[in-house]
Amino acid sequence: MVSSNRDEDGLPADNGASGGGETELLLRTIFPGDSEMAQRMRSFDWAASDFGPVEHWPEHLRSAVRLCLTSRFPLLMWWGPRLALLYNDAYLPWLTEAKHPRALGRPGYESWSEVWDTIGPMLEGVLSTGQATWSVDVELFYDRKVRQEEVYITWSFTPILAADGRTVDGIFNPCIETSEQVIGARRLETLRKLSIRAGEGRTVEAACQEAAAVLRENPGDIPFAAIYVANETGDEANLCATTMPEGDHRLPLSVSTADDHARAPWPLASVLQTKRAAECADLDAHGVRLPGGPWPETTRQALVLPIHAAQEHLAGLLVVGVSPRRPLDAAYRTFFDLVAGHVSAAIADVRAYEAERQRAEALAELDRAKTAFFSNVSHEFRTPLTLMLGPLEDMLARANGSLTVNREELDLVHRNTLRLLKLVNTLLDFSRIEAGRIEAVYEPTDLAAYTAELASVFRSAIERAGLQLRVDCPTLPEPVYVDREMWEKIVLNLLSNAFKFTFEGEIKVGLRWCGERVELTMADTGVGIPEAEQRTSSNDSIVFVTHARARTKVPASVWRWSRS
Repeated sequence: MVSSNRDEDGLPADNGASGGGETELLLRTIFPGDSEMAQRMRSFDWAASDFGPVEHWPEHLRSAVRLCLTSRFPLLMWWGPRLALLYNDAYLPWLTEAKHPRALGRPGYESWSEVWDTIGPMLEGVLSTGQATWSVDVELFYDRKVRQEEVYITWSFTPILAADGRTVDGIFNPCIETSEQVIGARRLETLRKLSIRAGEGRTVEAACQEAAAVLRENPGDIPFAAIYVANETGDEANLCATTMPEGDHRLPLSVSTADDHARAPWPLASVLQTKRAAECADLDAHGVRLPGGPWPETTRQALVLPIHAAQEHLAGLLVVGVSPRRPLDAAYRTFFDLVAGHVSAAIADVRAYEAERQRAEALAELDRAKTAFFSNVSHEFRTPLTLMLGPLEDMLARANGSLTVNREELDLVHRNTLRLLKLVNTLLDFSRIEAGRIEAVYEPTDLAAYTAELASVFRSAIERAGLQLRVDCPTLPEPVYVDREMWEKIVLNLLSNAFKFTFEGEIKVGLRWCGERVELTMADTGVGIPEAEQRTSSNDSIVFVTHARARTKVPASVWRWSRS
């Protein structure tokens, strides 16, 4: 028997010197080595424990203890009816100061009461049947780095048989903690889903909502999360998505760098300003009670992480809760950093997609503009040719050997020839339109007189067709600034189409003063635009009406200009 004196280092003193040479040799034989647990066992009062004096220990117990102490694998031994404990140095990290060294030689249920409901029946089964067990990645909760820490263990309960080969005197318990593997795989799966599903959103809000949905599926590591999206300047961020119902949190809907973050429970403004992660160490002290995921405890810690963007400013902020049953170690922090990185990538992808979509729309709009331009030019070419052919046909009809030319008819031909020249110049200007170098040249114009002059160009052709042309362009209070060439194209194109699709009645051109603007109207008694197409195309600048009767053999269309 040995005493329980302690040396100056706090370990039990080796009592071999006081117990005689034989006792010292026996102790070193049963408890070999100079490890902490070997020294403690050599100095332990075994006679006062369930094990009894070491001199009376059976050989199979002595062999098991030697194997336990000399192994570098975490080993635990349960002995006797009350399953008293023995363990080696490799097992020490599993124990807290509250358990070690008090657990040595004591009944197992005293040290492992928090998990006894799980392991107690298993131990009793081995004692009664002598059959070993094998448990893989079993979830247990016991006080260690945090209260009720979530731990995963793989172990075996192997019976220690007496000399008769049937009686179970104890249980040999090799074990290994697999918490990092199990929890690491769980976190990796979250990151995998995040990289896939968050990228499926086509807007920033949709991407953040999808990211929050993925994070909601892992409450064990992320009890709650919220994503803020920053504006273009990075000085303000708005709450975009959260894993919690709207009424279950006290997170602000928006945050600005100008906010007083010293008084706020969440360091959102500070992170937005410094672009560095910040920790909320004690949420309870700030009166914030948030769910702890699948656990009954509330979350006591949270992190606010910056969501970086390619540019200088932040893309947003990520708020994540820390599990109340896992320590916030380096691996946990790295996981949160990776989550923020995946959210950042999703936001960047969405914004790149949006930029590409806008570019594609701009190119499509340019293509539509090209088509409309060439269609318009074809109309413009036909108009002066039609106006030239009328007088020329009249002159040819009157010609009888010699030809007497009417001055007005010749002037009409001349004017329309100049118009054709302008149209050719317009085609040459098209490249400048594509390059964005075309500019309107505004000049003060007597718009009423100019519009009436343009309308008079069609008078001869309209009256020859048996129609009436009414021009209602009263004098305006002041000159109007317009690009004369563009105005000419608008008036003549509208008149050309009205003449083309009107076979009886009249064509009326109107111009009126409307305060800060002038309104041009064109009315005719022709085919018009069907009411159904007017309803469905009320916002279009141009409406095409197909299968309409026209004066030419080309496919018919009517243009309706909705802008004054």
